[in-house]
Amino acid sequence: MALAKKPVNGMKDILPEEMQIRDYVMNVIKETYRSFGFTPIETPCMENIGNLSSKQGGENEKLIFKVLKRGEKLNLETAQTENDVVDFGMRYDLTVPLARFYANNSNDLPAPFKALQMGNVWRADRPQRGRYRQFMQCDIDILGEPGNLAEIELILATTTTLGKLGFKNFQIRINERRILKAMAKYSGFSEESFDTVFIILDKMDKIGLDGVAQELENSQFPKESIDKYLNLFQCLKGKEDVAEGVSYLANELGEYLDEEVARSLKEIAESVNATKEAEFALVFDPTLVRGMSYYTGTIFEIAMPEFGGSCGGGGRYDGMIGKFTGKDVPACGFSIGFERIILLLLESGFQVPGQSEKIAYLIEKNYPGDKLVQVIAEAQKQRKDGKQVLVARMNKNRKFQKEKLAAEGYCEIKEFFNRD
Repeated sequence: MALAKKPVNGMKDILPEEMQIRDYVMNVIKETYRSFGFTPIETPCMENIGNLSSKQGGENEKLIFKVLKRGEKLNLETAQTENDVVDFGMRYDLTVPLARFYANNSNDLPAPFKALQMGNVWRADRPQRGRYRQFMQCDIDILGEPGNLAEIELILATTTTLGKLGFKNFQIRINERRILKAMAKYSGFSEESFDTVFIILDKMDKIGLDGVAQELENSQFPKESIDKYLNLFQCLKGKEDVAEGVSYLANELGEYLDEEVARSLKEIAESVNATKEAEFALVFDPTLVRGMSYYTGTIFEIAMPEFGGSCGGGGRYDGMIGKFTGKDVPACGFSIGFERIILLLLESGFQVPGQSEKIAYLIEKNYPGDKLVQVIAEAQKQRKDGKQVLVARMNKNRKFQKEKLAAEGYCEIKEFFNRD
């Protein structure tokens, strides 16, 4: 029986054309983030299963690729529960590993610490356009900064990067978890029901206001609370300016919304809008929830019109590191949807700028050894001059070989025959 040549479902092989773009994008990301003072780190692809299933990862905890115990530790005959056979899991994001990393290494790190992490993550998700079971994440996080300078720096660094990659007219949607809670409490929902309410609210862009109302009714919430809650969103329509939207809520919610929360969010918007380099709009979105339960404050998301959905996001998660150490540390992060960015660049016919000139030397099969040395020496000289030189034997179908090389960007193809 022949071995399977296709990659497993939800994962993919990356061809040279895409890999070239991925390398370029990764370099732009790293260079830009470093200019903002972020420091590269790396964490293992696997974490202890207890860290990954600590009720902080939201729906992603249902999508963990779990790793069986090994050797003598794996005893299937006596196993009664999953815990008897599983001890590790493939990381589903980079945030939980970062929190563990910081808890383990904080004594050797500056404060605040600005981390840059790029690496693959794994989720047993349903594959679809721009969504895979193995995918690259690009995260920046600021640990130890309690004020909104962290949010301002993260938004500016991320949007500057997207601007350098040629993206324009996208949106950064912003909200605050404490605003979400204040709106729910003002409307009469109990704190125990907040998670259910927010899960339904998060579907607003798919099912609309009426759909949210129906699902809240189906969940047996009081009609008075539902009407009061949804009226807030109705009145916020058209108030995408952060200052306008937050000021309306501050006035409407009164004591339910901390004045400092409203002030901080408006200050973030004012600072970003005054100093941004990329062409984008920062908009207030009171329906933005972000699925991760570890978020404690500001949350944000990248909305790309070309993709029709989110291309990254993040927020503040001040309580996560304390799960490891017993002492909370202020933390805030932003993740670019790398795979979706690559998909958009590929679909737009993006060409990597500033590439070296590509030359191919095709050598006939029985080309004399002494002359072959001369060809290789010439190739070495061209490489020293900054050119990309391929030295290869001729195929039987030279025409097809040359057509493929031309398609790969080789502008000059030299052929060397025995008779030369």
